[in-house]
Amino acid sequence: MNLEIPESVKFWSQFIHPIVMWVLLGTTIYALYLGLKIRKTRTAEGEAKKELIKGKYNDKHHKVGSLLLSFMVIGSIAAMAVTYINNGKLFFGPHLLAGLGMMAIIATSASLTPFMQKGQNWARYSHIALNVSLVGLFSWQAVTGIQIVQKILSKM
Repeated sequence: MNLEIPESVKFWSQFIHPIVMWVLLGTTIYALYLGLKIRKTRTAEGEAKKELIKGKYNDKHHKVGSLLLSFMVIGSIAAMAVTYINNGKLFFGPHLLAGLGMMAIIATSASLTPFMQKGQNWARYSHIALNVSLVGLFSWQAVTGIQIVQKILSKM
């Protein structure tokens, strides 16, 4: 049984990954904002701390981070699948390698959560460093992704 994917589906499927990743980049920046609010809450005192606690930034950061981890991994795997389906191969290059690195960074960062919950400062600093690296790499990925989309559009 041969299931042929219609050409229109093959073509338009190439644009799902870039759209999802741009949304995830924005969500990553929001998670960074929430993380900064958590730091501010941790160092605040008195009424300021009480006000910040009401924002439940820790809860929001944890939920957004969990969604980011899930959608980044699924989005990356889906993009590789679509590339393979449309071209019969993956294009080995900086965009693919950086994307795989990003998956490793976000998974490692998320895995530090139990240590941070136990007050381990090394885990907090590692989490911050990993996520700052992730935002930088993600921003670069967005630029190279636009170049790839332009290349696809130029072949139309």
